[in-house]
Amino acid sequence: MRVLVVEDDPGIASGLAAALRADGHAPDVCGNLAGAWAALRVEAFDAMLLDLGLPDGDGLDLLARLRHQPNPISDGHPGTPPDVPVLIMTARDGVKDRIAGLDRGADDYIIKPFDANEMLARLRAMFRRAGGRARPQIEYGSLVIDPAAHTVSRDGIPVPVGGREFALLLTLLQDRPRVMSKARLEAALYGFGEGLESNAIEVHIHHLRRKLGDRLIRTVRGVGYFIPEKSG
Repeated sequence: MRVLVVEDDPGIASGLAAALRADGHAPDVCGNLAGAWAALRVEAFDAMLLDLGLPDGDGLDLLARLRHQPNPISDGHPGTPPDVPVLIMTARDGVKDRIAGLDRGADDYIIKPFDANEMLARLRAMFRRAGGRARPQIEYGSLVIDPAAHTVSRDGIPVPVGGREFALLLTLLQDRPRVMSKARLEAALYGFGEGLESNAIEVHIHHLRRKLGDRLIRTVRGVGYFIPEKSG
């Protein structure tokens, strides 16, 4: 998933980005409100980790602005939708602060300092809620995908997949049956400045088809790729 980290402490931001990357996400980091808002308006992020005490203002103001903006899909502009999952991370541990963050539109709240594994677990829970799922695993026909363990099995047999392959499979499954363009898939898998080969997506899809079957991922020529709503 493409995740925006809004954090002004370079050490914390670097650690969060490393943890997200190791978990298969594509993180981008902004250290202030202005940079974060600019990023939200031009990129379609799947989640945001939001610090509150930023150099140019309060993160809650960014959250409120995001929640009240027009949907970029409906207004014809690229960008992050207003209902994107947001996890607030802050040292403000008062009950009133937590209530204020949740009432302004946050999906969850984590107090600094925190364990990176807890942050990742909360992120996965937000993705499940956003996708309307209660179960931690995703079942699709004979496939079982576990986002927490990063495992894939087919008919009960483990199937080894690489990190980018897993992220691509998860993205297509969670957005099925929507057709996703190559550019959108690249944005979901790679952060700002990450080098990628021009045929990277095609290579990942080729590997997934070889491992999981040719009929899993469909191609709409000249448009993109999708996984059908139901297997078969």
